[in-house]
Amino acid sequence: MSVLGIINSDQKIKESLSLAFEQGCEYSLNFMSENDEIFEFLKYDLPEIVIINFSDTNMDVKGIVKHIKEDKWLLNFGIVGLFNQSRDDEEGLLSTLKDINVLTLLEQNRIRTHILKNVQIIEENYQIIFQREFTKKLLEGASGSFSIESDILAVPLYAGIGATILSQRGCINPDSKMHLQLALAELIVNAVEHGNCGISYDEKTEGMDKGLSVVDLVNEKCLDPLIRSRKVDFQWEIMGDKSVFIIEDEGDGFDVQAHLEKVNNQSEMSLHGRGIKMAKMLAQELNYNDKGNQVTMVIHHDSSVEKEIPVGFSNEQVLQVNKGDIIFKEGETSDYLYYISHGTFSIFHNRKHVGMLSHKDIFMGEMSFLLSKKRSATVRAESDGKLILLTRKTFVNVIQDYPHYGIFLSRLLAKRLVRANSRNASLAKRISTG
Repeated sequence: MSVLGIINSDQKIKESLSLAFEQGCEYSLNFMSENDEIFEFLKYDLPEIVIINFSDTNMDVKGIVKHIKEDKWLLNFGIVGLFNQSRDDEEGLLSTLKDINVLTLLEQNRIRTHILKNVQIIEENYQIIFQREFTKKLLEGASGSFSIESDILAVPLYAGIGATILSQRGCINPDSKMHLQLALAELIVNAVEHGNCGISYDEKTEGMDKGLSVVDLVNEKCLDPLIRSRKVDFQWEIMGDKSVFIIEDEGDGFDVQAHLEKVNNQSEMSLHGRGIKMAKMLAQELNYNDKGNQVTMVIHHDSSVEKEIPVGFSNEQVLQVNKGDIIFKEGETSDYLYYISHGTFSIFHNRKHVGMLSHKDIFMGEMSFLLSKKRSATVRAESDGKLILLTRKTFVNVIQDYPHYGIFLSRLLAKRLVRANSRNASLAKRISTG
């Protein structure tokens, strides 16, 4: 059962969170409000996800944020922030919290409908948050993608992960992180709103005049099963001096030039075109395809941002693999630990398929590597991918420089053991009942 640290003293918020997680029974909620209790939990439990009520006036929220910011040990978990919209401004909070891993801010009224979904999305992608030191120098670049449903209130989290990736790598400064997070969120919302849902400029204006929000308009359109089934593809690729974000919807497209002209001629206070305006201010390039259902945003990296480089990573071998390649065979000497950058891989023991690995598993071949034994399985690539070969010396240096990786690796092995035990128990049950 995953333990979620919840920093909050508000009884109503506690009740809302408890009710929201009743359906997600795999989570154990640890509520805290006193600084000593909070700091001890963060330092020694090393959580992957923490929920913080940033509008809680009965806690030392500024002191908690300052503590997290100053202790690099604590910069490796994802934060879901809660806030009271009548008391705090979302953009102002993001600016204040730019130095810590706030992946999304959720208005308190949306806790019951969206907190569980947000936590599950982060848990599925926790390796992006935790492996900040590995990815800064270990990989020449990185790429990834999300398939996003038409849920406007979940969009900021995907944008937050995209912006956090660049910030953690030292590609952009903290101020740019906040602006990038907002710009990406607005562009993804545009893809849902105008692309997949087909809400026109005039239709949106009319709806807003009636007091409807974008969420209301999208929810109304999604009553149609065909529209509800559409997804937004959000891709990113980090290169040496720039990063590229591609957002594509499944809609019919639109006249980009006509829309941009309307946006340029309207008041600066208008909510129309907000995402395009923010993206234009931040990006070095912002391009739409001819159909109008795909936008590409290019961000040049800030060379003035100071980067922390782990010792020994710069000379590690990058292995590009093709579908069908055998990575290593059962019985071979375990000379390397493999870091999984990209791809999916099948595991075979005694010629029987026993499991799969992907970038979410982070490492491959760690058991025999750590125990100095021969490989206990054969691994085959099921797709094209990228691996990094880590020597024993390199890995030991990482543990020395970043001790929390030792705990992280222990957790990773424990999770795999639980997964293997569950698989074996299920297999044993089938055999006994068959």
